[in-house]
Amino acid sequence: MLESLDLSWNRLDGTIPRELVNLDSLGFLNLSENLLGGPIPLGRHFDTFREDSYRGNLDLCGSPLTKDCGDTEAPPPATPWEAEEQYDDSEFFDGFTWKAVLLGYGCGLVLGLVMGGLIFLTGKPRWVVLIVEESFKPRRRPMKWIHIRT
Repeated sequence: MLESLDLSWNRLDGTIPRELVNLDSLGFLNLSENLLGGPIPLGRHFDTFREDSYRGNLDLCGSPLTKDCGDTEAPPPATPWEAEEQYDDSEFFDGFTWKAVLLGYGCGLVLGLVMGGLIFLTGKPRWVVLIVEESFKPRRRPMKWIHIRT
């Protein structure tokens, strides 16, 4: 017995299956932010779902949406590459993409190869030894004296 169905943000495309109308126990439906199109099926309790259940599906039409279907047929399902072009990932990645990862790996690789090559070619460079020794040298904190006037 299915009472709630949330398929939001799943990149679903095509039309809403008419078989969903037959789910009598379905009390909540969320198909928002997909690539669905065509008329919203009518019947039974399907008319009770609110408009926000279909938000973000620009090609959907019919009740409860304000967009009227008219006499047009359902649009053909989008091909996978068209669906990819229409989908906006900005909310998921928010500026973090595979390009940033590759840029970081590339810079790290170049820096590592240059540093490794310098160390390998020069044997034991004095400047590297000084940096490493300074980073591992224990640091003494100066003692703070409290002077009290009497």
